[in-house]
Amino acid sequence: MSKETTITFLGAGSMAEALISGMAKTLYEPNQMIVTNRSSVERLHYLQQTYGVRAETNKEKAVKEADIVILAMKPKDAAESLTPIAHAFGEQQLIISLLAGVTTETITSLIGKQIAVIRAMPNTSAAIRQSATALSCGRFATEVHLAIAKTLFETVGIVTVVKEQDLHAVTGLSGSGPAYVYYLVEAMEKAADEIGLDRAVAKELILQTIIGAAHMLKATNKHPSVLRKEVTSPGGTTEAGIGVLERYRYQEAVIACIKRATERSEELGQALLSSVK
Repeated sequence: MSKETTITFLGAGSMAEALISGMAKTLYEPNQMIVTNRSSVERLHYLQQTYGVRAETNKEKAVKEADIVILAMKPKDAAESLTPIAHAFGEQQLIISLLAGVTTETITSLIGKQIAVIRAMPNTSAAIRQSATALSCGRFATEVHLAIAKTLFETVGIVTVVKEQDLHAVTGLSGSGPAYVYYLVEAMEKAADEIGLDRAVAKELILQTIIGAAHMLKATNKHPSVLRKEVTSPGGTTEAGIGVLERYRYQEAVIACIKRATERSEELGQALLSSVK
């Protein structure tokens, strides 16, 4: 990526920070990144002080200076954020949208120009360069634009390219996925406390257990059900624990969770589309 490239973040939330953190260590110098948001000057100052990026309260100026604009506001705020500054965008720019559920057509409609838009669905593990990111191209995005986006997101993890209609599912699965894992860890830590384990010891054991299990899945290429059965001896402790999870319909709950998150992505997109019309 060119050292003259400027990237602007419209939005300064947790996902923007995760990407700034990851990219500042690899692809960009901090002064190549501009961050702006709707109202919180304190948040901009925090990002400037923490990562060395340029904070800008004038959104028009931030957009005009950019080669790449990353849309990182809340999906529901997209129309309110983009419409007043639509004139600041140029057709030579690349827009990368992180907005769950919001289609590339909706974005080009809000801006009113034949501008290249690529949708990206990373997750907050981008902050430690372990994100799983899916990309899809809008109508005016070329293979060159896609290559730029891939290079950008490969600095913060793995990248896959999908059809745009599949991004709802990606959002529900991997976009929101870290939160599901954190929720599991919360439960394991509470259980450790109730069975009398020291919290520091329990945390170390839990984290290494999750890391080890993930590495096993990746290294062995065995189906998770096979690995589970290899751990589960008849009449043993694991079987007893799994039996409780089955009674509580653990897998059904996880499946329903991901389906609901996927549906919510679709709802967010439809709500914004309706407001634009």
